[in-house]
Amino acid sequence: MAVAEIHNFVGGAPAPGVASFEKVSPVDGGLTAVVHEAGRETVDAAVAAARAALDGAWGRSTVQERAALLRRIADRIEERFEDLVAAEVRDTGKPESLVRDLDVARAAMNFRSFADTVAAEGLDSFLTDLPGGRQALNYAVPKPLGVVAVIVPWNLPLLLLTWKVAPALACGNAVVVKPSEETPSTAALLAEILAEAGVPDGAYNVVHGFGPGSAGEFLTTHPGIDAVTFTGETSTGSAIMRAVAPRVRPVSFELGGKNAAVVFADTDLDRTLDGLARSTFLNTGQVCLCTERVYVERSIFDDVAAGLVERAGKLRLGRPDDPATTTGPLISRGHREKVQGYLDLAVAEGAEVLVGGGVPDLGDDLAGGAWIQPTLWTGLDNSHRTVREEVFGPVAALIPFDTEEEAVRLANDTDYGLAAAVWTRDLERGHRVARQMQVGMSWVNTWYLRDLRSPFGGVGLSGVGREGGRHSMHFYSEPTNICVQL
Repeated sequence: MAVAEIHNFVGGAPAPGVASFEKVSPVDGGLTAVVHEAGRETVDAAVAAARAALDGAWGRSTVQERAALLRRIADRIEERFEDLVAAEVRDTGKPESLVRDLDVARAAMNFRSFADTVAAEGLDSFLTDLPGGRQALNYAVPKPLGVVAVIVPWNLPLLLLTWKVAPALACGNAVVVKPSEETPSTAALLAEILAEAGVPDGAYNVVHGFGPGSAGEFLTTHPGIDAVTFTGETSTGSAIMRAVAPRVRPVSFELGGKNAAVVFADTDLDRTLDGLARSTFLNTGQVCLCTERVYVERSIFDDVAAGLVERAGKLRLGRPDDPATTTGPLISRGHREKVQGYLDLAVAEGAEVLVGGGVPDLGDDLAGGAWIQPTLWTGLDNSHRTVREEVFGPVAALIPFDTEEEAVRLANDTDYGLAAAVWTRDLERGHRVARQMQVGMSWVNTWYLRDLRSPFGGVGLSGVGREGGRHSMHFYSEPTNICVQL
């Protein structure tokens, strides 16, 4: 595989960095790219380019023009589909089938969805009666926030990048993107695609690097940034919030999760097991919405445990281009150390490991990769660290319960609040329990099924704000009320 050279992208052109760093494959540890790291001057230039775009023709663009542009971008993503697949697979090591069906397909869908949303957005207007028979017309005019810092994680890099960039551009903002240092490729390639679709120079900029003392810190502390949208770890979100607090900038955070599934005895067992296997192991557990806590009514606990172990055993770890591969590596060997640390901690806390628990032997050619076994355990409860802290890997704790009230209490006994799933044939109970979950998203008899217009986000340590449809529009624009006495 050829080693790629990845530049920053500023004002419509590639920009060098102050240094470079190596990106290695999580599949086998081989070098895949050399990435230019942005220094403070590069970030300054990117913010200045974004401001210049807002001061130019981009700042005068109409909603209709922007909606048409987003649709052209979606078309161009589909034309460059294979290039995006190759870039995403190179960075993440995911199975090609997953990248095709989820990551790249959703990227095009995100732009089309927000094109439809912004084109359909209306304005608040009120006709007010005044004393003496006079009237006043109040109407709101949405305006872009300005220069938005977009910081995205490594688990779904293209999907989450377009989930933020599409509505930001739809509302007329200019963006400076900081992708994860683990997944720089698709953010760089998207710069080419947006330029080909007609996005003006400076409306989309990319700076590569790390967090503290690098591009991330330079961007979030920059006085020219008008807002920050971030998806990633809770601790990083907290640091960003501190960085923008002196300037009182708005933030939108989708952060970590320790998501629960509640399985009642009357559930459709096969359907539930298929859903739980997907919610635990999809993308090697590296999805913020993945299930790490499975609470099972005691009378079917052994059946659920056996069924999940069977499904875990059918997963096939391997190279992303192998059609038989269902499960890729973790993003890096560093992240594997974290996940393995939690697996070891679970055992130390008294867990009974049902399946997995360590590093698989996939042969010498994959020994340099970041592989981990899909893992399930029992024997722990909500008092243990491994049941309370986010692992972000293909792992789940199985815990029994006896009553509906107990299940709700256990599921809500967490500092996080992103998502939950309820599995039951009793839809009345499904509605009742789903409403009691202290989360931003609650599923019944399914998982990860989304309408892109619905609100997406969490509570507690899982985030601030909502994304999706008009909820994104409300973050990326700010209304000015105009009152005219008639």
